[in-house]
Amino acid sequence: MLYGINNIFNLYFFLIILRIFLSWIPSIRWENQPWRTISDVTDIYLNLFRRIIPPFNGLDFSPIVALIVLQIVQNIVIFVLAKLI
Repeated sequence: MLYGINNIFNLYFFLIILRIFLSWIPSIRWENQPWRTISDVTDIYLNLFRRIIPPFNGLDFSPIVALIVLQIVQNIVIFVLAKLI
């Protein structure tokens, strides 16, 4: 169970990283698949941080904070679940 939950967190982390790298490619058409799915799944989480952290000189630092928070939550969840098992 722990292994599966940890893998879900890692997959989501990877999808956010992929979303960040894809945003640097101006020719990506986000309305086409699979880009739309990646955008839809990750933007739900990233938009929480985009509302709080405004872009600075045209750079969006909110994904960095989002990834740090995701890692903290992952470590807490895994720690708590490991203690319960």
